[in-house]
Amino acid sequence: MKNLAIVAFLICSLGTLQAQKNDLTPLFSEEKPLDIKLRFSVKDVKAIKVDTVYTASVLHFKNGDTWDSIKVDIRARGNFRRANCYFPPLRVKIKKDDAKGTVFEGNKSLKLVLPCKSAKEGNLIYREYVCYQMYEPITKYTFNTRLVNISFTDLSNKKMANIAVPGFFIEDDDVVAKRHNGEVVERKINPLMLADSMSVRHDIFQYMIGNTDWSTAFGHNAKLIQLNSTKKLIPLTYDFDMAGFVDAPYAEVNETLGIASVKERLFRGFCRPDPLMQAIRQEYIANEKAIMGAIEANQSLFDPKEYAGMTKFMTDFFTTMRDNTKFKTSITDACRTK
Repeated sequence: MKNLAIVAFLICSLGTLQAQKNDLTPLFSEEKPLDIKLRFSVKDVKAIKVDTVYTASVLHFKNGDTWDSIKVDIRARGNFRRANCYFPPLRVKIKKDDAKGTVFEGNKSLKLVLPCKSAKEGNLIYREYVCYQMYEPITKYTFNTRLVNISFTDLSNKKMANIAVPGFFIEDDDVVAKRHNGEVVERKINPLMLADSMSVRHDIFQYMIGNTDWSTAFGHNAKLIQLNSTKKLIPLTYDFDMAGFVDAPYAEVNETLGIASVKERLFRGFCRPDPLMQAIRQEYIANEKAIMGAIEANQSLFDPKEYAGMTKFMTDFFTTMRDNTKFKTSITDACRTK
Protein backbone atom coordinates (compact mmCIF):
# COMPACT_ATOMS: atom_id res chain seq x y z
CA MET A 1 0.00 0.00 0.00
CA LYS A 2 2.87 2.37 0.78
CA ASN A 3 4.38 1.89 -2.68
CA LEU A 4 1.02 2.50 -4.33
CA ALA A 5 0.60 5.68 -2.31
CA ILE A 6 3.97 6.96 -3.53
CA VAL A 7 3.00 6.21 -7.13
CA ALA A 8 -0.36 7.94 -6.78
CA PHE A 9 1.20 10.98 -5.10
CA LEU A 10 3.90 11.43 -7.73
CA ILE A 11 1.54 11.04 -10.68
CA CYS A 12 -0.95 13.42 -9.10
CA SER A 13 1.80 15.94 -8.35
CA LEU A 14 3.14 15.71 -11.90
CA GLY A 15 -0.31 16.41 -13.30
CA THR A 16 -0.62 19.46 -11.06
CA LEU A 17 2.75 20.75 -12.20
CA GLN A 18 1.86 20.37 -15.85
CA ALA A 19 -1.42 22.18 -15.31
CA GLN A 20 0.43 25.28 -14.11
CA LYS A 21 1.07 27.84 -16.81
CA ASN A 22 4.67 28.93 -17.12
CA ASP A 23 5.48 32.63 -17.36
CA LEU A 24 7.01 32.73 -20.82
CA THR A 25 8.89 35.54 -22.50
CA PRO A 26 7.42 36.68 -25.87
CA LEU A 27 9.98 34.66 -27.84
CA PHE A 28 8.80 31.38 -26.36
CA SER A 29 5.09 32.16 -26.11
CA GLU A 30 4.59 31.12 -29.75
CA GLU A 31 5.43 27.85 -31.49
CA LYS A 32 5.50 29.18 -35.06
CA PRO A 33 9.11 29.24 -36.35
CA LEU A 34 10.63 32.71 -36.26
CA ASP A 35 12.32 34.03 -39.41
CA ILE A 36 15.71 35.61 -38.70
CA LYS A 37 18.81 36.76 -40.59
CA LEU A 38 22.39 36.49 -39.37
CA ARG A 39 25.65 37.71 -40.91
CA PHE A 40 29.02 36.99 -39.32
CA SER A 41 32.39 35.42 -40.06
CA VAL A 42 32.34 31.77 -38.99
CA LYS A 43 36.13 31.70 -39.15
CA ASP A 44 36.50 34.65 -36.79
CA VAL A 45 33.87 33.45 -34.32
CA LYS A 46 35.33 29.93 -34.11
CA ALA A 47 38.84 31.35 -33.64
CA ILE A 48 37.90 32.94 -30.32
CA LYS A 49 38.58 30.39 -27.58
CA VAL A 50 37.76 32.52 -24.52
CA ASP A 51 34.15 32.14 -23.38
CA THR A 52 33.94 35.72 -22.12
CA VAL A 53 34.88 37.25 -25.49
CA TYR A 54 32.01 37.99 -27.89
CA THR A 55 31.72 39.32 -31.44
CA ALA A 56 29.35 42.19 -32.19
CA SER A 57 26.67 41.45 -34.78
CA VAL A 58 23.13 42.33 -35.80
CA LEU A 59 20.18 39.96 -35.68
CA HIS A 60 17.36 40.70 -38.12
CA PHE A 61 13.98 39.17 -37.35
CA LYS A 62 10.53 39.08 -38.93
CA ASN A 63 8.03 41.23 -37.06
CA GLY A 64 4.67 40.53 -38.64
CA ASP A 65 5.06 41.36 -42.33
CA THR A 66 8.13 43.54 -41.85
CA TRP A 67 11.73 43.07 -40.75
CA ASP A 68 13.25 44.54 -37.61
CA SER A 69 16.72 44.23 -36.09
CA ILE A 70 18.60 44.36 -32.79
CA LYS A 71 22.26 44.52 -31.86
CA VAL A 72 23.64 41.27 -30.42
CA ASP A 73 26.93 39.82 -29.26
CA ILE A 74 27.74 36.25 -30.23
CA ARG A 75 30.29 33.57 -29.44
CA ALA A 76 30.75 29.91 -30.34
CA ARG A 77 29.76 27.19 -27.85
CA GLY A 78 31.10 23.66 -27.42
CA ASN A 79 34.65 22.48 -28.03
CA PHE A 80 33.61 19.43 -30.07
CA ARG A 81 31.36 21.37 -32.43
CA ARG A 82 33.88 24.18 -32.81
CA ALA A 83 36.53 21.66 -33.87
CA ASN A 84 34.42 19.28 -35.96
CA CYS A 85 31.55 21.28 -37.44
CA TYR A 86 31.23 24.10 -39.95
CA PHE A 87 28.43 25.83 -38.05
CA PRO A 88 29.22 26.41 -34.38
CA PRO A 89 26.31 26.51 -31.95
CA LEU A 90 26.09 30.06 -30.61
CA ARG A 91 25.61 31.94 -27.39
CA VAL A 92 23.68 35.14 -28.17
CA LYS A 93 23.73 38.07 -25.73
CA ILE A 94 21.22 40.91 -25.98
CA LYS A 95 21.25 44.12 -23.96
CA LYS A 96 18.05 44.77 -22.02
CA ASP A 97 17.41 48.14 -23.67
CA ASP A 98 17.90 46.68 -27.16
CA ALA A 99 15.47 43.82 -26.46
CA LYS A 100 12.79 46.06 -24.95
CA GLY A 101 9.60 46.12 -27.01
CA THR A 102 10.73 43.27 -29.27
CA VAL A 103 10.03 39.55 -29.33
CA PHE A 104 13.34 39.11 -27.47
CA GLU A 105 12.30 41.13 -24.43
CA GLY A 106 13.09 39.26 -21.23
CA ASN A 107 15.97 37.32 -22.78
CA LYS A 108 19.45 38.68 -22.12
CA SER A 109 21.16 35.46 -23.20
CA LEU A 110 20.11 32.68 -25.57
CA LYS A 111 21.60 29.58 -27.10
CA LEU A 112 21.16 29.13 -30.84
CA VAL A 113 21.44 25.54 -32.07
CA LEU A 114 22.60 25.13 -35.69
CA PRO A 115 23.37 22.17 -37.96
CA CYS A 116 26.87 20.72 -37.81
CA LYS A 117 28.29 20.65 -41.33
CA SER A 118 25.45 21.42 -43.72
CA ALA A 119 22.11 23.18 -43.79
CA LYS A 120 20.78 19.93 -45.27
CA GLU A 121 21.15 18.37 -41.80
CA GLY A 122 17.93 20.07 -40.76
CA ASN A 123 16.36 16.75 -39.83
CA LEU A 124 18.97 16.37 -37.05
CA ILE A 125 18.12 19.83 -35.74
CA TYR A 126 14.44 18.96 -35.72
CA ARG A 127 15.11 15.65 -33.95
CA GLU A 128 17.04 17.42 -31.21
CA TYR A 129 14.26 20.00 -30.94
CA VAL A 130 11.74 17.18 -30.46
CA CYS A 131 13.82 15.87 -27.53
CA TYR A 132 13.09 19.10 -25.67
CA GLN A 133 9.40 18.74 -26.51
CA MET A 134 9.32 15.15 -25.21
CA TYR A 135 10.75 16.25 -21.86
CA GLU A 136 7.92 18.71 -21.21
CA PRO A 137 5.26 16.11 -20.25
CA ILE A 138 7.72 14.66 -17.73
CA THR A 139 8.68 17.77 -15.76
CA LYS A 140 8.15 21.51 -15.63
CA TYR A 141 11.89 22.05 -15.09
CA THR A 142 12.79 22.37 -18.76
CA PHE A 143 14.27 24.84 -21.20
CA ASN A 144 11.77 26.42 -23.57
CA THR A 145 12.70 26.31 -27.24
CA ARG A 146 11.65 28.07 -30.46
CA LEU A 147 12.38 26.94 -34.00
CA VAL A 148 13.91 29.52 -36.34
CA ASN A 149 14.34 29.76 -40.10
CA ILE A 150 17.68 31.46 -40.65
CA SER A 151 18.90 33.31 -43.72
CA PHE A 152 22.62 33.01 -43.01
CA THR A 153 25.61 34.73 -44.58
CA ASP A 154 29.17 33.73 -43.69
CA LEU A 155 31.29 36.86 -44.19
CA SER A 156 34.40 34.68 -44.48
CA ASN A 157 32.99 32.49 -47.28
CA LYS A 158 31.60 34.03 -50.47
CA LYS A 159 29.79 30.79 -51.32
CA MET A 160 27.78 30.98 -48.11
CA ALA A 161 25.55 33.98 -48.73
CA ASN A 162 21.84 33.96 -47.87
CA ILE A 163 21.84 30.23 -47.15
CA ALA A 164 18.64 28.85 -45.60
CA VAL A 165 19.60 27.20 -42.30
CA PRO A 166 17.25 25.65 -39.71
CA GLY A 167 17.87 26.09 -36.01
CA PHE A 168 16.25 26.78 -32.67
CA PHE A 169 16.68 29.08 -29.71
CA ILE A 170 17.02 27.78 -26.14
CA GLU A 171 16.26 30.07 -23.22
CA ASP A 172 18.91 30.87 -20.64
CA ASP A 173 19.16 28.90 -17.40
CA ASP A 174 18.77 32.12 -15.36
CA VAL A 175 15.31 32.60 -16.90
CA VAL A 176 14.35 29.01 -15.99
CA ALA A 177 15.61 29.51 -12.43
CA LYS A 178 13.69 32.77 -12.03
CA ARG A 179 10.49 31.15 -13.34
CA HIS A 180 10.72 28.55 -10.57
CA ASN A 181 11.87 30.94 -7.83
CA GLY A 182 15.35 29.53 -7.76
CA GLU A 183 18.97 30.31 -8.57
CA VAL A 184 21.53 28.76 -10.88
CA VAL A 185 24.19 26.79 -8.99
CA GLU A 186 27.70 26.63 -10.46
CA ARG A 187 29.55 23.89 -8.62
CA LYS A 188 30.39 20.21 -8.81
CA ILE A 189 28.13 17.98 -6.73
CA ASN A 190 27.50 14.38 -5.82
CA PRO A 191 24.48 13.41 -7.99
CA LEU A 192 22.83 11.90 -4.90
CA MET A 193 22.44 15.47 -3.64
CA LEU A 194 19.84 16.13 -6.35
CA ALA A 195 16.14 16.08 -5.53
CA ASP A 196 15.48 12.35 -5.71
CA SER A 197 12.34 12.28 -7.89
CA MET A 198 13.72 14.87 -10.34
CA SER A 199 17.00 13.00 -10.53
CA VAL A 200 15.25 9.77 -11.53
CA ARG A 201 13.01 11.56 -14.05
CA HIS A 202 16.09 13.15 -15.59
CA ASP A 203 18.11 9.93 -15.71
CA ILE A 204 15.32 7.87 -17.27
CA PHE A 205 14.78 10.62 -19.84
CA GLN A 206 18.43 10.40 -20.88
CA TYR A 207 17.99 6.63 -21.20
CA MET A 208 14.78 7.15 -23.19
CA ILE A 209 16.47 9.27 -25.87
CA GLY A 210 19.62 7.15 -25.83
CA ASN A 211 21.92 9.86 -24.48
CA THR A 212 25.11 9.15 -22.53
CA ASP A 213 26.81 12.50 -23.20
CA TRP A 214 25.98 14.14 -19.87
CA SER A 215 27.08 14.40 -16.26
CA THR A 216 25.17 16.09 -13.46
CA ALA A 217 28.23 15.70 -11.22
CA PHE A 218 30.49 17.76 -13.49
CA GLY A 219 27.86 19.95 -15.13
CA HIS A 220 28.38 18.46 -18.58
CA ASN A 221 25.31 19.25 -20.69
CA ALA A 222 23.46 19.85 -17.45
CA LYS A 223 22.77 22.90 -15.33
CA LEU A 224 21.59 22.99 -11.74
CA ILE A 225 19.08 25.28 -10.11
CA GLN A 226 18.39 25.47 -6.39
CA LEU A 227 14.84 26.26 -5.34
CA ASN A 228 14.71 29.10 -2.82
CA SER A 229 11.77 27.60 -0.92
CA THR A 230 13.06 24.08 -0.34
CA LYS A 231 16.78 24.37 -1.24
CA LYS A 232 16.33 21.32 -3.48
CA LEU A 233 18.78 20.94 -6.36
CA ILE A 234 17.10 20.38 -9.73
CA PRO A 235 18.92 19.23 -12.90
CA LEU A 236 18.30 21.05 -16.19
CA THR A 237 19.38 19.05 -19.20
CA TYR A 238 20.27 20.26 -22.70
CA ASP A 239 22.35 19.45 -25.83
CA PHE A 240 21.05 16.14 -27.16
CA ASP A 241 22.85 15.94 -30.50
CA MET A 242 24.80 12.87 -29.32
CA ALA A 243 21.59 11.00 -28.43
CA GLY A 244 20.47 7.87 -30.24
CA PHE A 245 17.10 9.48 -30.97
CA VAL A 246 18.92 12.18 -32.97
CA ASP A 247 21.41 9.68 -34.46
CA ALA A 248 23.81 12.29 -35.85
CA PRO A 249 26.51 10.86 -38.15
CA TYR A 250 29.21 12.44 -35.98
CA ALA A 251 27.77 11.09 -32.71
CA GLU A 252 30.06 8.84 -30.71
CA VAL A 253 30.05 7.09 -27.37
CA ASN A 254 32.79 6.80 -24.77
CA GLU A 255 34.44 3.43 -25.35
CA THR A 256 34.58 2.80 -21.60
CA LEU A 257 30.78 2.56 -21.45
CA GLY A 258 30.70 -0.79 -23.20
CA ILE A 259 28.17 0.09 -25.91
CA ALA A 260 28.83 0.12 -29.63
CA SER A 261 26.75 3.10 -30.78
CA VAL A 262 24.42 5.84 -29.60
CA LYS A 263 21.47 3.73 -30.77
CA GLU A 264 22.21 1.31 -27.91
CA ARG A 265 20.60 2.52 -24.70
CA LEU A 266 22.52 2.54 -21.42
CA PHE A 267 21.15 3.74 -18.08
CA ARG A 268 23.71 5.96 -16.35
CA GLY A 269 21.61 7.16 -13.42
CA PHE A 270 22.44 6.54 -9.78
CA CYS A 271 20.55 3.99 -7.72
CA ARG A 272 17.58 5.23 -5.73
CA PRO A 273 15.07 3.37 -3.53
CA ASP A 274 13.08 0.89 -5.59
CA PRO A 275 9.64 2.35 -4.68
CA LEU A 276 10.76 5.68 -6.13
CA MET A 277 12.19 4.08 -9.29
CA GLN A 278 8.93 2.20 -9.77
CA ALA A 279 6.87 5.34 -9.20
CA ILE A 280 8.77 7.33 -11.84
CA ARG A 281 8.49 4.31 -14.15
CA GLN A 282 4.70 4.57 -13.83
CA GLU A 283 4.87 8.30 -14.59
CA TYR A 284 6.57 7.57 -17.89
CA ILE A 285 4.03 4.88 -18.76
CA ALA A 286 1.17 7.26 -17.87
CA ASN A 287 2.70 9.96 -20.10
CA GLU A 288 3.43 7.73 -23.10
CA LYS A 289 0.69 9.32 -25.20
CA ALA A 290 1.92 12.87 -24.47
CA ILE A 291 5.56 11.96 -25.10
CA MET A 292 4.78 10.21 -28.39
CA GLY A 293 2.50 13.13 -29.21
CA ALA A 294 5.52 15.44 -29.24
CA ILE A 295 6.90 13.40 -32.15
CA GLU A 296 3.54 13.26 -33.90
CA ALA A 297 3.07 17.03 -33.60
CA ASN A 298 6.28 17.51 -35.63
CA GLN A 299 5.67 14.70 -38.14
CA SER A 300 5.60 17.14 -41.07
CA LEU A 301 9.30 17.92 -40.50
CA PHE A 302 10.40 14.36 -41.34
CA ASP A 303 10.10 11.96 -44.24
CA PRO A 304 7.97 8.83 -43.61
CA LYS A 305 10.92 6.44 -43.23
CA GLU A 306 12.69 8.70 -40.75
CA TYR A 307 9.50 9.28 -38.78
CA ALA A 308 8.87 5.53 -38.60
CA GLY A 309 12.39 4.98 -37.26
CA MET A 310 11.94 7.64 -34.59
CA THR A 311 8.66 6.19 -33.37
CA LYS A 312 10.13 2.66 -33.38
CA PHE A 313 13.05 3.84 -31.23
CA MET A 314 10.60 5.28 -28.71
CA THR A 315 8.24 2.30 -28.84
CA ASP A 316 11.15 0.07 -27.81
CA PHE A 317 11.68 2.29 -24.76
CA PHE A 318 8.08 1.97 -23.62
CA THR A 319 8.23 -1.78 -24.16
CA THR A 320 11.07 -1.82 -21.62
CA MET A 321 9.10 0.40 -19.23
CA ARG A 322 6.08 -1.94 -19.26
CA ASP A 323 8.03 -5.18 -18.96
CA ASN A 324 9.04 -6.01 -15.37
CA THR A 325 12.02 -8.12 -16.35
CA LYS A 326 13.36 -5.66 -18.94
CA PHE A 327 12.95 -2.72 -16.57
CA LYS A 328 14.82 -4.56 -13.83
CA THR A 329 17.64 -5.60 -16.16
CA SER A 330 17.99 -2.28 -17.98
CA ILE A 331 17.28 0.19 -15.17
CA THR A 332 17.24 -1.01 -11.57
CA ASP A 333 20.04 -3.57 -11.96
CA ALA A 334 22.07 -1.20 -14.15
CA CYS A 335 21.98 1.90 -11.92
CA ARG A 336 25.24 3.32 -10.65
CA THR A 337 26.41 3.15 -7.05
CA LYS A 338 29.44 5.40 -7.55
